[in-house]
Amino acid sequence: MISKILAPVDGSSTSMRGLAEAVSLVKQVNGTLRILHSVDELLMGDVPLGTDYYNRWVESVRVRGQQILREAQAFCRERHVDAEAILAETVGKRAADIIIDQAKQWPADLIVMGTHGRRGINRLLMGSDAELVLRSSPVPVMLVREHTESTWVPGVSTA
Repeated sequence: MISKILAPVDGSSTSMRGLAEAVSLVKQVNGTLRILHSVDELLMGDVPLGTDYYNRWVESVRVRGQQILREAQAFCRERHVDAEAILAETVGKRAADIIIDQAKQWPADLIVMGTHGRRGINRLLMGSDAELVLRSSPVPVMLVREHTESTWVPGVSTA
C-alpha cells in the first residue's frame, strides 16, 4: 500500500511535473507527501571553504532552496494537498544519494520525480540523478518525463 510519497524538486519545470504527478497520486491514495530539495555546499570547488564569498554563496543557495520549497508547497496547497518540505544540506553528495537517504529515513513508499530523459552524450556528460535513484532506491520510483508536444502523461494537465 502506498501512503508516503517523496517528491524531490529542484525548481525546474521537469521537477514540477514530477510534483504534479505526486500530488495527483497523494490525492488518489489519501496519502502523505514530502517535498525534498537538496543543497550541495561543494558546488563551488574553486572557492576556498570558509571565505566570505563562499559563505555568502552558500547562504544564497540555501535561500533559493527555501524559496523552491515554498513555491512547491504553495503548488500543493492550491491543489488541496498538505506537504512537508525538507531542505537537505550536504557537502559533496549527489542529489540521488540525498533522495535515497530521505526515502530510507522517512521511510517513503514511493519516490516520484521528474526526469529530463537525456540520452547519448548528454546523459554521459551530465549524468542522471533520476537513473541513479531508480537503480539504488529501496522503494519503487516513478519517473515523469519532461513535457514535449509528443509527450502525454495521464493525470497531468498540458494547459
